[in-house]
Amino acid sequence: MKTIKDIAKAAGVSTSTVSKALNGYGDVGAETAERIRKIAWDMNYLPDAAARVLKTNRSYNIGIVFEDETACGLTHEYFSHILNSAKNELESHGYDITFIGGRVGGNSFLSHCRYRKVDGVLIASVDFHNPQVVNLVDSEIPTITIDYQFDAHSCVMSNNVQGNYDLVKYLVEMGHRRIACIQGEKTSVTVRRMSGFNKAVREFGLKIPDTYKKESRYHDVGRTMKAAQEILSLPDPPTAIMFPDDYTAIGCRPLFESLGFRIPEDLSITGYDGIPLSQETRPRLTTLKQGAETIGTRAAEKLVDLIENKDSQIVEEIVVNGELLKGETVRRI
Repeated sequence: MKTIKDIAKAAGVSTSTVSKALNGYGDVGAETAERIRKIAWDMNYLPDAAARVLKTNRSYNIGIVFEDETACGLTHEYFSHILNSAKNELESHGYDITFIGGRVGGNSFLSHCRYRKVDGVLIASVDFHNPQVVNLVDSEIPTITIDYQFDAHSCVMSNNVQGNYDLVKYLVEMGHRRIACIQGEKTSVTVRRMSGFNKAVREFGLKIPDTYKKESRYHDVGRTMKAAQEILSLPDPPTAIMFPDDYTAIGCRPLFESLGFRIPEDLSITGYDGIPLSQETRPRLTTLKQGAETIGTRAAEKLVDLIENKDSQIVEEIVVNGELLKGETVRRI
């Protein structure tokens, strides 16, 4: 394994100069620093992680807490895009990532983070009321949450209120008044989306009966299909159904076919998330594309800022807007 001494010898400089160049200190000339970094790269040099921890009191390791109740794990298209963009951003700052579980050796999230000596934690898709999560957020470890805000802690939020409002507004512009809404399980995300739905309903003077509103679960095609069937079996069914996510909107198409509903001729539908598959199916799904990549990048940037500027932290809620993809599943009436 190559060492700093090997690099110093090849570059014709002192070991202290190599150390300063590799750690980004400004008192080494730019040309010299670049030459040293190239030599280190050519030698496949890797710093001793243990030594770096002792020297800087930092591990350059970020914990990721991610528990997906839909059992999709990292195949969940929305969260996988968030986590991948966060990973890329963190790596650009020199950080590695470690997935943190609350079931490893009976340890809690917090004890697992301490065991791994993480510098900070990114938290996404969990039960934010779980005492383990609350204890972690209230600990000494810097944390950033996605789509949930704890008091006096920073977070990155998808603008779910505006997203659902924009979907209803578009349906109204296309002539729809009888609009049904199948929502996911009650989470902070669902509450915000329903706030956007209700805001649009009031603003546009819509009369939405309770029978048009059903609760399902995100990514649960079976439960969502049952809810959709109940809505479509009503004496006066809606002209449009809003689904909790793209996955269930696409997954319910066999139901529409079995009931003789053509999309969008007989029934208009919308999804949510804007996953790539939604734009590959035919007809293309009308949906709200969340800024998953931006959410992941901003979350990583904010976490690095919290870690590297502990004495001047600025608590903020970073809101990322989505984009309405009009698709082909909403008919003008």
